[in-house]
Amino acid sequence: MRVAILCSSPYSETGCAAAARLSQLGYAPVGALTLPSWDRGTLTRKLGQWGLRESLRYAGSKLAPGKSTGGKQVRNPYLESALRHGEKVFRNLAEVASAHKFPIFTSGDQNSPRAIAQLKQWTPDLIVFTGGDILRRELLAVPRLGVLNAHLALLPQIRGMSSPEWSLMRGVPLGITIHFIDSGIDTGPVLLRRELSGVDQSQSWTDLRNRMIAEGIELIGEAVTGLDRGTLAAIPQADGDKDNQFFVMHERLKSIAARRLSQSRGVLVDAKSHG
Repeated sequence: MRVAILCSSPYSETGCAAAARLSQLGYAPVGALTLPSWDRGTLTRKLGQWGLRESLRYAGSKLAPGKSTGGKQVRNPYLESALRHGEKVFRNLAEVASAHKFPIFTSGDQNSPRAIAQLKQWTPDLIVFTGGDILRRELLAVPRLGVLNAHLALLPQIRGMSSPEWSLMRGVPLGITIHFIDSGIDTGPVLLRRELSGVDQSQSWTDLRNRMIAEGIELIGEAVTGLDRGTLAAIPQADGDKDNQFFVMHERLKSIAARRLSQSRGVLVDAKSHG
C-alpha cells in the first residue's frame, strides 16, 4: 500500500505523528506534501485556537526544545508514543522523513499544479489528510483509493467545524469517524466510526480534544491496514440532510458546551475551548 501524507505545516504534531505511526505499522509514506512553516492560513487558525502566548510557546518547543517549555517535548501528550523514535521525540516532519526515508515537498497551495504533479509522481494508492487546504477534485482524483480524513465526531450526525462542541450541544456521543473526502463537507464514504471511551477520564476540554486527535491517528492506521488487507470496505453515508453541517461555534456556545460536558461527564473543563 503506497500512502502519501498531506500536512498543514512541517511542524504539525498531528501530521508528524500520522507519518510516524504509519511508518511504525509498515506503511512509511512514499512522500509528504506540506504547506510552508509560516503559512498565513495555518497561523491564523492556530492564533484563533490557542492565542498568541500558547502559539509562541508551541513554536519555541519545536525550534528550541527545552528552553521555552521546561523540557516538555510535545504539546499533545497522547501523540508522544507515535512521535517517539528510540531515545528521541520527533519535532518536525524532516526528522520523521529522515528516519523513515521518504521525501517532503513544500507548496503554498496543496491544489496547485506543481503539488498535484508531485503527488502523481509518487503514485499513491491512498492519501492521508492531516490538515491544510480545502481539497479540490483534481487532487482527490490522484490516489487510486482516495483521500482519508479523521473527523472528530460521528458521521453523518455532525459534519463541519467545532465538531466535538456541536456533538455535545446536539446530544450526540463524542466519537471519531474515518472517511474518504469527497467534494462535499464530511459527506464521503465511511470506513470506521467509533465512540470515544473513557470521556470521564479527561482532565480538561483541551485534554479531551488531544485524546480525540490521538485516537483519530490510531484509527487512520487501522483503516490503512484494513484497506491493505482487504478486510475493510467504505460505506456511503445515506443521510444527506444539510442540517447536520455545522460551522465554527461562537465562544458563548463553546462555554455552554464546556459546562454541559462538565455536568454530564464529571469532567473538569477549561473555560477556553481550543476549537
